[in-house]
Amino acid sequence: MGVLKTMNKINYDGRVFRVVKTSDEGDVDADTRFYYRQSGNIVTADYHGGDIIVGHMIAICDAKENLQMRYHHVNRSGQLMTGTCHTVPEILPDGRLRLHETWQWTSGNLASGTSVLEEIAQ
Repeated sequence: MGVLKTMNKINYDGRVFRVVKTSDEGDVDADTRFYYRQSGNIVTADYHGGDIIVGHMIAICDAKENLQMRYHHVNRSGQLMTGTCHTVPEILPDGRLRLHETWQWTSGNLASGTSVLEEIAQ
C-alpha cells in the first residue's frame, strides 16, 4: 500500500502541540501534549498528559491542509474514549501553527465541542 502524495505547504511532521482552549466536554487540557508525524497526506499523533494516559490519532490531510481525523485514548478514569475531529490549521506570524478543532465523541455521551491547539516552539 503506497503513501498518497500531496503538495501542501504545511507539513505536520515533528510538530508538538498543546491545548490553549477546549470545551468542557473534552478530556484534554493544557498539560496534554500532541506529537505529530506526517507521511504524504497521512498524519498521525501520539498524545498524553493531564487526564490522558495514552492516546493516538490518525488523519488525512486534504488539499486545503485541513485534517479529517479519528482518535482514541484512555483517560485517568480508565475509560477508553473515541471520537472524530475536523481540524483547520492557521499559520501564526512566527511560523507556528494554531489548530482549530471541531470534534465529537463516538463513545460515552456522544458530546461535541471545539478546541484550539498551538504549536510549542522548539
